[in-house]
Amino acid sequence: MRTHTITRSTAETDITVTVNLDGTGAYDNETGVGFFDHMLDQLARHSLIDITVRAKGDLHIDDHHTVEDTGIALGQALAAALGDKRGITRYGACLLPMDDALVRCALDLSARPYLIWNVEMPTAKIGTFDTELVREFFTALATHGGITLHVDMLHGINAHHIAEATFKSVARALRQAVETDPRKQDAIPSTKGAL
Repeated sequence: MRTHTITRSTAETDITVTVNLDGTGAYDNETGVGFFDHMLDQLARHSLIDITVRAKGDLHIDDHHTVEDTGIALGQALAAALGDKRGITRYGACLLPMDDALVRCALDLSARPYLIWNVEMPTAKIGTFDTELVREFFTALATHGGITLHVDMLHGINAHHIAEATFKSVARALRQAVETDPRKQDAIPSTKGAL
């Protein structure tokens, strides 16, 4: 079973993340940041990766450390659960509409982290949540998960819809990429023989 748990403790946060790549999209996320929990729930539900997050952070300062460090831990957990990546599809893509928002994601579980982010939020806040933290989360996830990640907003007016569409599009692309390829279940998906 492709599962892993990461615990990451710093002076700013204490985070435990568990993932099951062969799950059903079950989620149990508690970070103390309501909107972020909602986005993590979307990530799990639409990727079919079971995700459990317990995070305690310095929220009296702001949400930044909690969101970024959760991205770090989640990326590390995904990379560890993938192991040598034998048999995975490796690539995934999704064009996801959510009301006024249309977001495109393409990703490669390449072990070469890179983020292209063409998303502009029309507001600085969604409730009390800083919208710039959406990018911070995906930067941390891509960097520590070894993911080449391209996210492009093609349309969007409402910041909540745009943010949610990014999480859902990344989730659907991840769902494809982590799936076992039935034609090459024992092969590493690279001519190099390693990822």
